[in-house]
Amino acid sequence: MTALAMVSGLFALASVTATHAAGVEDIKPILEGSEKYSEAYKAYEAEVEAGKEDAVEPDFADFVSGEPDALWGSITEAAGDEENGDAVKEALDGLSDKAQEGIYANIWTPSGGFTAFIVNNLWILLAAALVFLMHLGFATLESGLCQSKNTVNVLFKNCWIIAIGLVTYYFWGFNAHYPGADAENWVIADVLAFGKTANISGILTGGTNIYHSSYTWWTDFIFQGMFAATAATIVSGAVAERVKLVGFMVFAVLLVGFAYPLVGSWKWGTGFLDDMGFYDFAGSSMVHGFGGFAALACVLVLGPRLGKYTKNGTKPILGHSMPLATIGVFLLFLGWFGFNGGSVLAAEPFLVSTVFVTTALAAVAGAIGSIFTAWIVLKKPDLSMALNGFLAGLVGITAGADIISPTMSLVVGLVAGIVVVFSIVGLDKLKIDDPVGAVSVHGVCGVLGTLACALGGKSFGTQLIGALSVCAAGFIFSFVVFYVIKLTLGVRVPEEMEIEGLDIEEHGSPAYGDMAAQQ
Repeated sequence: MTALAMVSGLFALASVTATHAAGVEDIKPILEGSEKYSEAYKAYEAEVEAGKEDAVEPDFADFVSGEPDALWGSITEAAGDEENGDAVKEALDGLSDKAQEGIYANIWTPSGGFTAFIVNNLWILLAAALVFLMHLGFATLESGLCQSKNTVNVLFKNCWIIAIGLVTYYFWGFNAHYPGADAENWVIADVLAFGKTANISGILTGGTNIYHSSYTWWTDFIFQGMFAATAATIVSGAVAERVKLVGFMVFAVLLVGFAYPLVGSWKWGTGFLDDMGFYDFAGSSMVHGFGGFAALACVLVLGPRLGKYTKNGTKPILGHSMPLATIGVFLLFLGWFGFNGGSVLAAEPFLVSTVFVTTALAAVAGAIGSIFTAWIVLKKPDLSMALNGFLAGLVGITAGADIISPTMSLVVGLVAGIVVVFSIVGLDKLKIDDPVGAVSVHGVCGVLGTLACALGGKSFGTQLIGALSVCAAGFIFSFVVFYVIKLTLGVRVPEEMEIEGLDIEEHGSPAYGDMAAQQ
């Protein structure tokens, strides 16, 4: 019986070994032929360089024969095999650049799946561009809701955020954000992943449907990179008009470069929240809730603007340009179609169009809810509340834009629009000064939107645990880091500078020429 078991074990081992070898063996003629083509092409280039007039450029078909669809099908089947796929990908990456280019141009490009891949990939790139446009929206909204004497400072911070955000995401954040299921990529399983530079392995494994059915490695990077800087942009609005520039710049590096990818991996990087079944389609919690509660922590450390809260009550500090703020909100509304629509991760007609509709309906319902709520509570039709209502609805639907019906998206947006008014008013009563309403819009409505996924069939309890985990992480990290910066570099400008305005004192130039003439 023991001998029989040994024989069975050896037979099973041999079968596994044979199966493992078969993955690469299935495409061995393609691999070898493409390398021969590469060598022939190098010889051709040498002949051309030597001035040989009758040099003949090699034809890939002379080295690899077969129909592109059949050849590419065998490559993708082998690369997608659960047991042998990694070995196949290593073999593809191990080919010379010219061999990879030959397969790409002569097998992948003419194959039947290439056209659909182009469409999907292009849509996600366009969505990334729309998300980038949101940074202009944040900049104009924040500028408009702040005093004119601080406009340059606001714009400068927004320039820094997108610049340093994308660089840090390239060098560390992307791979920390998306470590995948491979245990080697996690320092602490499902909780902490270690990042590295977002370099592509090869054109075949990173630039075709071997990487993903709808987009390339670099498309994935740039789309997610546009998301990454949003967290610090949310904080920027909440701490505006009194934060010390250098302290904020350091904080933004740490928040966007390290904290956001780490927390994001819990869901989108197959971490513990993903294992629990937590759902967040495009980031009500993972982006907005995280940024909103990070903003709350920073505001608590920083304190309110001078003159905001007096013994006689709350004194409104009005923004200098409501037209600019309105433009900002509509730019954000436009960008949100890329934020949510791009998160479908394919140009799938029905789902993308559904997400567009739920996104738009939630936004306008949010505006309606905030308009009438503010009119009743504040006794006047308040434009700033209407603008924040649009954003509240957008944040609220972001977690479930693909699973909540159009009718229910109206409900989500309406509730978010009502809640954001009471949240802004409530924070003011607690003397928590947020010039743009970022904590209420992104933090409070981010949690609300995450819980609203229960309307799409998700577990309310799981959604609550996920939202609390993400928001608590954003708050605790930001409170500790911002407090340490307060004790070292400082986080608040001197009173004289705050009174005079940060544009002249910190940047040496006003936003508007007539202000310079008044100095």
